[in-house]
Amino acid sequence: MIHTWLTNTFGLTVPVVSAPMAGVSGGALAAAVSAAGGLGMVGFAAGSAEELRSELDTAAAAGKPYGVGLLAWLLPDNDALVDVAVECGAALVSLSFGPYARYVDRVHAAGKLVATQVGTIDDARAALAIGVDVLVARGGEGGGHGRNEVATLPLLQAVLDAVDVPVLAAGGIGTGRGLAAVLAAGAAGAWVGTAFTVATEAATLAAGKQAVAAAGLADTTYTTVLDIGRGAGWPAEFGGRALRHPYADKWHGREDELRAAPEPLDQPVTWAGQAAGLVTAPRSAAEIVASLATAETYLADIARRTGG
Repeated sequence: MIHTWLTNTFGLTVPVVSAPMAGVSGGALAAAVSAAGGLGMVGFAAGSAEELRSELDTAAAAGKPYGVGLLAWLLPDNDALVDVAVECGAALVSLSFGPYARYVDRVHAAGKLVATQVGTIDDARAALAIGVDVLVARGGEGGGHGRNEVATLPLLQAVLDAVDVPVLAAGGIGTGRGLAAVLAAGAAGAWVGTAFTVATEAATLAAGKQAVAAAGLADTTYTTVLDIGRGAGWPAEFGGRALRHPYADKWHGREDELRAAPEPLDQPVTWAGQAAGLVTAPRSAAEIVASLATAETYLADIARRTGG
């Protein structure tokens, strides 16, 4: 079994966190990932405190540690979600994509750990100054929302050299080989999203699961126009990576024109990263965690080949 800060802190058997993807990572997926030996995360965006509580109660039913991810840019309108997260016993609270400093002490006061996703070295340094416990180095190839300036591997190396707190790698990791690669670089584990969008327990629409499974490595696009078309209100500095979409093909690069004369987006969006090309079929969360656990075999092979 692989031992890292992540596995030791949360009692895991596999150093993997299922990314908190709103609309995908509900309590059922979090519970299944945690039961399989990873750390399951509930992703929550807009909604009531009671809706969040219900999802967290479902996650807790596995009797294993779990976490929750909240969007910092939405919290000023509903910061009771932070209190619900700690009251329900989430072991890790991720606060990302917006001003989150004011909430860190509240989470720490409850004895819980705080994570945040960073896409640049400046993000990482700011998080360190605020007192975040674990950083998620999210590269531009990752699915869903974030920055697109730096890819995962160069970002991970730079962040590991710049900070003295545990770092998880996110973006483009979908197999045991990928997990082994970031562990070998010094990450405490992987923060995996796209591979779990097709999980049996994920709330992804069936058509979305099939689309991710059918996608190739180059079948995603990073853009802000999908959010503009949805009227989603995301901060302009954060775009999103999704499966290629006719609306994005039409409007990407014409953002100012779209804002001036909005054309509503009326087709579903499937958020996914480049690791979609590594996903071949929907399967259970337990099977996905088990496939990532093969990282141990690859690490052992590296040790043999290097005389370690």
